[in-house]
Amino acid sequence: MVEPELKQVEYATSDAPSVLVEPTSPDISIDQVGTLAPMSTSSEGNEQWREIGEKAYAFLASLPEYLGRFFSEYRQPLVTLGLIFGSIVSVKLTLALLGAINEVPLLQPTFELIGLVYTVWFTYRYLLKASNRQELGEDFNKLKSQVVGK
Repeated sequence: MVEPELKQVEYATSDAPSVLVEPTSPDISIDQVGTLAPMSTSSEGNEQWREIGEKAYAFLASLPEYLGRFFSEYRQPLVTLGLIFGSIVSVKLTLALLGAINEVPLLQPTFELIGLVYTVWFTYRYLLKASNRQELGEDFNKLKSQVVGK
């Protein structure tokens, strides 16, 4: 370790001159106790902050380009992950809603009865006869062409 050079400075007071030892190196200071402590100059600190700021600005300026490239490269897996995540969330919400409805008295048996009656009607109306099944297939194809397009 290199010892800094010290110079003696005399200060004149009314009683007697006193001697104070000051460091001659600009990055060394004397703290309250009298021991030498390294001192960073404000210009070095400002330079470091400016470099950090420039790096952060360069990163943030190029961030949209990075994200655009990432999304264009991985579009299909991201859409797939989004659909999987969305379906999981919707199933959980549906189950939570059904659980809450099941807790209300008389709603569960009422909905079960409505579902049973609708199932019987649908089976009687569309599934028993061949002509009705064809009608159901035509209605389904019309709906599919409206939704998907031709």
